Amino acid sequence: MFSKILIANRGEIAVRVIKTCRRMGIKTVVVYSEADADSLAVEMADETVFIGPAPASESYLVADKIIAACNATGAQAVHPGFGFLSENAGFAQRCADEGIVFIGPNPGAIRAMGDKIESKKFAEKAGVSCVPGHIGEIDDTAHAVKISEEIGYPVMIKASAGGGGKGIRVAHSRQDVEEGFPAVRAEAKSSFGDDRIFIEKFITSPRHIEIQVLGDKHGNVVHLFERECSIQRRNQKVIEEAPSPLLDEETRAAMGAQAVALAQAVRYDSAGTVEFVAGQDKSFYFLEMNTRLQVEHPVTELITGLDLVEQMIRSAYGETMAFGQKDLKINGWAIESRIYAEDPYRKFLPSIGRLVRSEPPVEGQHEGYVVRNDAGVREGDEISMFYDPMISKLCSWAPTRLAAIDGMGRALEDFHIEGLGQNIPFLAAVMDQERFRSGKLSTSYIVDEFPNGFDGTTPTPHQVDLLTVAGVAMHRVLTRRAGGSDRPDWMVFVGHDSRAVEVAQSGETLTLTFDDARVLTLSDVVWRPGKALFRGRLDGKAFTVSVAAAAEGFVIRHRAAKAKVLVLSPRSAELHGKLPEKQPADTSKMIISPMPGLVVSMDVEVGQTVREGEVVCVIEAMKMQNIIRAEREGVVKLVSAKGGDSVAADEVLVEFG
Repeated sequence: MFSKILIANRGEIAVRVIKTCRRMGIKTVVVYSEADADSLAVEMADETVFIGPAPASESYLVADKIIAACNATGAQAVHPGFGFLSENAGFAQRCADEGIVFIGPNPGAIRAMGDKIESKKFAEKAGVSCVPGHIGEIDDTAHAVKISEEIGYPVMIKASAGGGGKGIRVAHSRQDVEEGFPAVRAEAKSSFGDDRIFIEKFITSPRHIEIQVLGDKHGNVVHLFERECSIQRRNQKVIEEAPSPLLDEETRAAMGAQAVALAQAVRYDSAGTVEFVAGQDKSFYFLEMNTRLQVEHPVTELITGLDLVEQMIRSAYGETMAFGQKDLKINGWAIESRIYAEDPYRKFLPSIGRLVRSEPPVEGQHEGYVVRNDAGVREGDEISMFYDPMISKLCSWAPTRLAAIDGMGRALEDFHIEGLGQNIPFLAAVMDQERFRSGKLSTSYIVDEFPNGFDGTTPTPHQVDLLTVAGVAMHRVLTRRAGGSDRPDWMVFVGHDSRAVEVAQSGETLTLTFDDARVLTLSDVVWRPGKALFRGRLDGKAFTVSVAAAAEGFVIRHRAAKAKVLVLSPRSAELHGKLPEKQPADTSKMIISPMPGLVVSMDVEVGQTVREGEVVCVIEAMKMQNIIRAEREGVVKLVSAKGGDSVAADEVLVEFG
């Protein structure tokens, strides 16, 4: 077995590979850029090599620097993770030429399947059913428009070397193609160093289902069943699960057999994924093959008990696969939620900054479910604008799908982050939705269910109870500390609604009697002033809420439901009702930067009349170009930024007269 492996990646996947290598007794080398000098992966690795500035094009994408690092440290093999050079056939060949083992498929398989255009040509020759589209490169925007109109809208514009949700746009009209094609090409060039584009038909209400395959260098290939990745935002997977709630045994076997046949045709000898677009009727079409480890591989590991990184290493070393297809079984159900540094309340725009506080849930066995959290950052680390904004991949496993969903909901409750925006409330909202729980998924799920964006959810009656009992318990603690008495009668405001409650304490248990005669018990409370999470059991059932002190009372959130909670004496409540409400500032005549980033272009000038929906500027963050449009018609009075400027979140970009 290898004695030393270099990891040509960063973040959580670098940490993930290090953990497996440690278990296997293999030393690790991590390369790092200026932005990652203090990263968790650098801290955990046995050796480190600095490879340059923060932009990936000057560090992680430079093959010469990776090869030099291998030679300097004596690393016998290189694991590319995902993204960066993981699907670069030239890099894999370069490793072979230098006598370094590439922990991934052979260069020929990468060439055949890794390039999205060539893979479709290969699949068609092999008799695999493909999504209708233009199999070939696109010259320019005019050519893209012509092809799109020949195929028929909607179409999907995709980077040939794309992956990870980058370099993809869905176009519903000529205007969408004219705006989207240059943006996709720019993202492709920036992220992958390859600006070739292809276009295919976008299938309405599809499901995204992928088959995990695994091969060795002796011709053995198996599939490790499927993952459903239909919950996507901007073509970026957000929630994945294994197995899929759509498939029956017959369809699963058919998809698996097709994936294995395709892998065998290209002599595939590592972990890879054959992706399909599936109809609600269980029909399916080959989409592409990712010749690398997928971000969502943990859910497959949880239902099969296999370590895919270990299997990749063993295959690369030349070992024969120790199991066959008949030895593999699905055990239980697993869900993965990608925790991103983004603000769901502001159209999921990137939120760059420092993790001032990060308290993930405890990994391992809980009450009826298991938690796994793959993270590459920890408290105090910074989420940089140069890379993917992922904080961690939170996974739950349970014997059944509903139990896994419930476990994920509890794990999300127990995950607390401060310092930047994050999508935990949104993920929790999805877990609570009946449509998700019923398994009626599609890639348009988020657009369907949140057509106007995400603004949290209205507290259910049960959540109002949770917010109420937490508010009462915390108020009693603060009252005692201030020298006050534990009076039994209180008025509790949850948002604008109020309720009278009588409180009695017996030992560590509070009994709350409401004005409608309902009685609730609160026990096993874990909270002290200054703590951001309040844990307890309401009528014996565990829950966690996040809390923050307000000017008066608390702001309490349970999953996606948030409200201000105020606990007052009856007399104070009477007086409080007479206070006027503060009105928010009027920003309707301003265009404010929704995120920190770089202004790619400012498309308006002072004195110009701008119509609703017209492009005002383009801002790049996390390697994604975001088009900012006018939300109203008006005449430009002030322009405070220009192309090339760095801007902060909430900075005024344009003001109308």
